[in-house]
Amino acid sequence: MNQAADGEIVHFDNVGLRYGTDSEVLSNLSFTLYPGSFYFLTGASGAGKTSLLKLLYLAQRPSRGMIRMFGSDAITLPRERLPLLRRRIGVVFQDFRLVPHLSAFDNVALPLRVAGAREKDLAKPVSDMLDWVGLTERTEARPATLSGGEQQRVAIARAVIARPDILVADEPTGNVDPEMAVKLLRLFEALNGLGTTVVVATHDVHLLKKVPDSLIMRLDKGRLSDPTGALRFPPRRPSRQTGAQA
Repeated sequence: MNQAADGEIVHFDNVGLRYGTDSEVLSNLSFTLYPGSFYFLTGASGAGKTSLLKLLYLAQRPSRGMIRMFGSDAITLPRERLPLLRRRIGVVFQDFRLVPHLSAFDNVALPLRVAGAREKDLAKPVSDMLDWVGLTERTEARPATLSGGEQQRVAIARAVIARPDILVADEPTGNVDPEMAVKLLRLFEALNGLGTTVVVATHDVHLLKKVPDSLIMRLDKGRLSDPTGALRFPPRRPSRQTGAQA
């Protein structure tokens, strides 16, 4: 994994977000995410989880405040440098967002092709990734022929094929049954075990107990409610400063 050895990976300082002239949907967000940690982002529907994730994967700019990603100011960074920053971030969407006319193999290969990888260099990493998510037998299947759990696993494989430093997942278990939800969570855990920072947004409180080393961030009406006090377990790696800090 490409990742910083020490220090923060993401830092928000007094960040606010509003759409148009409406009231802020996110207010006064200040926190730090550290390399190699697993975070759950929780909150009721409408709390602002998806909006916060959009800020994390650089699909949205804040209305105010500062966001630092991998040591760079993500707000003032020249637009032409944003694609390189985004390649260090993997994203898993609740609705999968697979390309309908592409096979599972080609959906997973897409980030590598966009990055300029040669066709002869695709077969092994893509096949290995599909094997990792348990879809070796579904390589040529189109999304319409895959179950919800299979589509989500393809989406996870696509999100991590380029070895991101941070993986952001928006309600990844929202469209699957409880058994599959746990299986998906185990994939995120395995990825985190390799050193990738993982942020999973969920409203399912039962999932929070499935990853005992996870750190909890709670959103309440657009505000983080005592993120440091909500951390339920000690840091995963004592040698690193790990946590979500106000």
